[in-house]
Amino acid sequence: MTNMLAIAIAQLNPIVGDVAGNAEKVVAAWETAADQGADIVLYSELVLSGYPPEDLVMKPAFMRHLRHAVDDICERTKALKNGPALLLTTPWDIDGERFNAVLLIDQGKIETVRAKNDLPNYGVFDEKRVFSAGPMPDVVSFRGVKLGVPICEDVWTPKVIAHLKDRGAEIFLVPNGSPFEADKGDLRRNLIADRVRESGVPMIYCNEVGGQDELVFDGGSFGLNGDGSLAVALPGFAEDVVTSTWSRGEDGGWRCDANAPKAEYPSGLDAIYQTLVLGLRDYVNKNRFPGVVIGMSGGIDSALSAAIAVDALGADRVRLVMMPSPYTSKESLEDAEQCAGMLKTGIESINIGPAMGAFEQMLGPAFEGRDPDITEENIQARSRGIILMGLSNKFGHMVLTTGNKSEMSVGYATLYGDMCGGYSVLKDLYKTTVFALCHWRNAHHPAGALGPDGMVIPERIITKPPSAELRPDQKDEDSLPPYDVLDDILHQMIEGERSVSEIVESGHDEATVRRVWRLLDRAEYKRRQAPPGVKITPRAFGRDRRYPITNGFTNLVT
Repeated sequence: MTNMLAIAIAQLNPIVGDVAGNAEKVVAAWETAADQGADIVLYSELVLSGYPPEDLVMKPAFMRHLRHAVDDICERTKALKNGPALLLTTPWDIDGERFNAVLLIDQGKIETVRAKNDLPNYGVFDEKRVFSAGPMPDVVSFRGVKLGVPICEDVWTPKVIAHLKDRGAEIFLVPNGSPFEADKGDLRRNLIADRVRESGVPMIYCNEVGGQDELVFDGGSFGLNGDGSLAVALPGFAEDVVTSTWSRGEDGGWRCDANAPKAEYPSGLDAIYQTLVLGLRDYVNKNRFPGVVIGMSGGIDSALSAAIAVDALGADRVRLVMMPSPYTSKESLEDAEQCAGMLKTGIESINIGPAMGAFEQMLGPAFEGRDPDITEENIQARSRGIILMGLSNKFGHMVLTTGNKSEMSVGYATLYGDMCGGYSVLKDLYKTTVFALCHWRNAHHPAGALGPDGMVIPERIITKPPSAELRPDQKDEDSLPPYDVLDDILHQMIEGERSVSEIVESGHDEATVRRVWRLLDRAEYKRRQAPPGVKITPRAFGRDRRYPITNGFTNLVT
């Protein structure tokens, strides 16, 4: 029986489906842990497949590929005599059933397999669709120490931890795939503290890092001693391998060396901004786009999108295009050019006036006798969409859509126009948060950002009234309530699922609330056709909030 364990936390950024590449990351982290003197390496959930693998695990060929990769990892790690063991996480077939599993591999041999018992089936998670639930897990014996290895959701309720405690668990090592939500870092720490307090057993929580479509995994892995005190902490939003030393005390309990690193986790707007940067960077890089192209309007949404893109990819991979019409103000042209200068990207201009004239000529006979209306405004937006998609097709850059959650909630966006593109980095941000992030970025240079220090968004872009500039003297608030009012109503409707009467009771005008409800309901068909984007809130469109397009529930009374 050993009285000391050096435990490595491997906080990695896998790519879903890239089994060979992920296996290389696993082995490289193992080698780093070996150099650090680790006895055992803990990986995040399903590191070999990437998380979440979704329906990939339903392909027999994919499962075979995973098994071959595990065999290869066993072969490569047995070469180092007395090297660290691995708690390798992977989808795994057992007697014809698929499990979300962790394999204890020691000296090149699979010694033990444990499967996830509590499969989440809410929000962004649908593991019951592709995995079987494992039995209540037993402890894993490693060098005379009884390890509890619950997997992610297994620690969100007390039952699995209580079971493992009853089986004699001395330390909990927990693989996780927990995506970012605003303020979720504190929720995780408090949750793990609850499990530690209930059991009196220390716990190490290893979380994935990296972007996967809409989800961003923010890392921030950590460990708590049996008294709930912080033992070790890894940074957020970055890969890292950290080994901490744990010793058995005279009372039989385990405690971490007091000198273990304790990185600070970012919070508030800092954490949100870093999530947006990491989500965009990984979406572009993992899908092998050379860069992004953004339509710059001179407004706040495109300016913030451009700043995030430059911070994520570097100025040389961001192409900014101004597409003025006869309604574009001189100030908007100046603001877009100044923003590009601050970001050091340069900017080009392609006038959509000829396209507007061409469509007017083509559609004139069909529209005869009808006054101009929103149709002509939408044609402007769609002309810009055609230009951006043309540049994307010709040069390979992905079109980055610039709409925000407030607009998408109420349908203040044009299908096949400003909604066209491959990714929407602001998709889950309300407009009031967009304003706050612009102020924050002008005052801060985020960790790992590739963009310049100092102000990157001109003050006039932030302070001037938002406008689509599709008709003379147009302002957003001609069509919508003020954004502070709109966003509070939307937050109550979407995140809070509150009724009209409840929102009115909170202080809002009833007619305004009813109008926003109708707009939210009516725009579902647009949102169904929107590009993916970074999830920030607990109720992101597409992944969390799923409503029918054809919907007969229009009772706005209760």
